[in-house]
Amino acid sequence: MTDRNHTADYPAGEPPARPAGAHYRAPGWFTRNVANRLVAVLTRGGVSVLGSRVLEVRGRTSGEPRRTPVNLLTFEDRQYLVSARGHGQWVRNVRAADGELCLLRGRSRTYYQGSEVPPADSVAVLRAYLKRWKAEVGVFFDGVGPDSSDEEIARVAPRHPVFALSER
Repeated sequence: MTDRNHTADYPAGEPPARPAGAHYRAPGWFTRNVANRLVAVLTRGGVSVLGSRVLEVRGRTSGEPRRTPVNLLTFEDRQYLVSARGHGQWVRNVRAADGELCLLRGRSRTYYQGSEVPPADSVAVLRAYLKRWKAEVGVFFDGVGPDSSDEEIARVAPRHPVFALSER
């Protein structure tokens, strides 16, 4: 790890806002309007659904708080957020907010500094994420699963941003 945002590992020292041609699979109507809302309501009510939290991050354009349900992964004594769908809105907002984010569960609000993990260093984290949530997110990994080789996971790693979290 080079610095808190791993910027030395990216061209020009800055992680891209959204790399040209970056992978992103937008949620469908049901996920956006039913599933995500249900998980968010349960999580905000204090019920964690398989490790769910509500991510709150400052919107990169509006500056207003943006909230979305996420899966919080604990792996090797660290906490991570993984974007199964790719370089979406919450990823771009976390990047624009220099990694400052908050995770909500019930009345609990925990502030974190998110450091983007370079894709080459994210294979073990992605494997752990797939072991935990493959049934929920496996479709977004193009046939790659927790039992895939390191090379197969490394091939899809650039499509799935990973943020290591440190409490602030």
